[in-house]
Amino acid sequence: MSPQILWIGLGNMGRGMVKNLVEKGSLDKPVLLYNRTRKRSEDLAATLAPQGKTEIVDTIEEGVKRADIIFTILSNDAAVRAVFESALAKKDVGDGLKNKLFVECSTIHPDTTEQLAQDVAAAGAQFVASPVFGAPPVADAGQLIFVPAGPKAAIERLRPYIKGVMGKAEIPFEDQPYGQALKLKLIGNTFVLNMVSVLGEGLTLAEKSGVGAAPVKQFLDGLFGGPYSAYGDRMLGGAYYKMAEPLFSADNARKDIGHAAALARAAGMELKNAAVVDEYLKVVADHAGGDRGDVAGIYGAVRKNAGLKYENDA
Repeated sequence: MSPQILWIGLGNMGRGMVKNLVEKGSLDKPVLLYNRTRKRSEDLAATLAPQGKTEIVDTIEEGVKRADIIFTILSNDAAVRAVFESALAKKDVGDGLKNKLFVECSTIHPDTTEQLAQDVAAAGAQFVASPVFGAPPVADAGQLIFVPAGPKAAIERLRPYIKGVMGKAEIPFEDQPYGQALKLKLIGNTFVLNMVSVLGEGLTLAEKSGVGAAPVKQFLDGLFGGPYSAYGDRMLGGAYYKMAEPLFSADNARKDIGHAAALARAAGMELKNAAVVDEYLKVVADHAGGDRGDVAGIYGAVRKNAGLKYENDA
């Protein structure tokens, strides 16, 4: 008999993860869904076949009371703390938290994660910090890389839903501090954000210098490929300002780069590139809105700073 799973958070990462969990997770019970905006749960449930593979719950407390494993993936530290405050409210869920497993997949500060783990342990439940690497299309394809940290026994309860279900691999921190997973996630995201910044500058310089963006894109495809090509497509194709919902919002990117910079300061060093990235993201947020502007809009920010239009009219 499979465990009862509750999923909290149906942003553009959570939706793809749930789709794969429902389709490949070998579950004999519907996945319980909770999202602050109920319509998002309804819209997702309507796309998943066959019907009956999901069930919407109206409150976090109701879902936690019924669940054995609770997944959370939310936009920022404040949202995560609010969810866990409700989830661990014993006056609402009774004393039935023992042996429940909370799997926290959001990108938050390591200190936030450590505090959540303490709160969960105090309530008698298990906790795994497991941020993931991969953009929303990667989540849709079930090809995420999970970074689980915590007791090995708790991570083993998560593993049936990683490889071949929601992910393709893991980078585990078994029996290590929960914050280790978040440190790696933040470091990894600096690679992504620095790459996007370099791409935006390079493509804009190519246009301003007369080389043209097309030869630069050929160079990217031939030498780097992968995310370089994907972000180059989002920039040159105009998706960075045309998409209805950002794949990685400016607000979330600024949160991540801020956490990474704080992590570096605590370690006695400075991430100089972080300040450059954040300045570009401020332009994206001012132009498109922090929750609507995509990180690929850094290209538009570079263009704007260089005297060109933010939009490339692709």
